[in-house]
Amino acid sequence: MREIINSELKKSVMSKDILAVKTLRLIIAAIKDRDIVARGSGNNSGIDDNEILSLLKKMIKQRQESILLFEKGKRLDLVENEENEIKIISNFLPEQLAEERVIELVKSSIQKVGASSIKDMGKVMANLKKDYSSNMDFAFASKIIKEELLK
Repeated sequence: MREIINSELKKSVMSKDILAVKTLRLIIAAIKDRDIVARGSGNNSGIDDNEILSLLKKMIKQRQESILLFEKGKRLDLVENEENEIKIISNFLPEQLAEERVIELVKSSIQKVGASSIKDMGKVMANLKKDYSSNMDFAFASKIIKEELLK
């Protein structure tokens, strides 16, 4: 994953894509920060690809929250910038499952773990995360789980 990001940075520098260069440098800096924390915990190799994916998702979520604030403040120029950064970061994430597929998986997971009340939500989430941690929108899945368990 690191090699792909560094390669994209080189391409962006060559093509003089300023926004991509800025965004990719932010990603690399965030990865290095996490590597430093990991080394402090005894992990000398730094964070792995799964942790990088988690970091990228967090960066996207931060930008989505910023978009909401910028829209309230009528700063549409900043909204556009954040949306473009999200597109760049999203290029490194696996394709997310469609909402219909998430609904199917949630329903089958509820049956699989025998969930019958909202108290079982953690079991359902754990079951889904085991198989779909990199390509499922868990905020949406959580909403569907609640709806299904409260029926």
